[in-house]
Amino acid sequence: MNRIGFVISTVLLALALLSSMLFVVDQRQFGVVYSFGQIKEVITEPGLRFKLPPPFQNVVFLDRRVLTLDSPETGSIQTAEKKNLVIDWLVKWRIADAKQFIRNNSGGVNITTAESRLTSVVQDALKNEVNKRTVRDLLAGEREKVMQGVQKRLADDAKTFGIEIVDVRIKRVDYPKEVVDSVYRRMESERKQVANELRSTGQAEGEKVRADADRQREVILAEAYRDAQKVKGEGDAKASAIYAESFGRDPQFAQFYRSLEAYKSTFNKKGDMMVLDPAGSEFFKALRGNAAPAAAPSGRK
Repeated sequence: MNRIGFVISTVLLALALLSSMLFVVDQRQFGVVYSFGQIKEVITEPGLRFKLPPPFQNVVFLDRRVLTLDSPETGSIQTAEKKNLVIDWLVKWRIADAKQFIRNNSGGVNITTAESRLTSVVQDALKNEVNKRTVRDLLAGEREKVMQGVQKRLADDAKTFGIEIVDVRIKRVDYPKEVVDSVYRRMESERKQVANELRSTGQAEGEKVRADADRQREVILAEAYRDAQKVKGEGDAKASAIYAESFGRDPQFAQFYRSLEAYKSTFNKKGDMMVLDPAGSEFFKALRGNAAPAAAPSGRK
């Protein structure tokens, strides 16, 4: 029984030892074999590899793919005309020499530390290129030249870092936030001024239209009143002529009609009152048929 346990323990120990001696290098990685803290070998080809068990040898892996470094939140850069610009950029890079990369990265394999050092180098190179150009050059004609110049300046420094610069791109060129805010405020003020001028012009035009409409209204009313008075006068003239002709034919009827009109004008309110003598009033005589107008028809043939 003890012999079986010993065999099993020996097999397990052998497997553990063998597993510590085997490692797989992925095609997307570098395999760096260390021996007592020193780099013994850099494996660039993928596959199954052997090494001595720890602590004699150990292995670390580095990413060999193309990595992207984005610009951090940094200050503005001055152009040749002393104008401040905020420039966003990105750099495509990859590890070209694993040994050189580790040696220049303080013996470590931390990508973040390498990117921090690379950022300062990119900022310096970009600053040198921007200082020689105007805003117009950066926005239009020489933007590509700026990126090429930065990439060329980075090439030598990149070799000392053990990396390769694949591409440099400028994503955005803009003024600092305070300048942009100032421009927006000025634009807003100008738009408000234009709007106020348009409102003033509109109000003046509105007053002009209203005044013209009022004038036309008064003219139309005056002309209508004139025409109405003219028609009314013609009507009154025709009525007077008709009355005169009618009254000329029968004077007694004319006298009776005038009496009726007089009574009508007198009793124009419900509370009006007049005391008359029925015997001596021509109106009551006419109503009873005793007035002269009632005998007028008998005189006609």
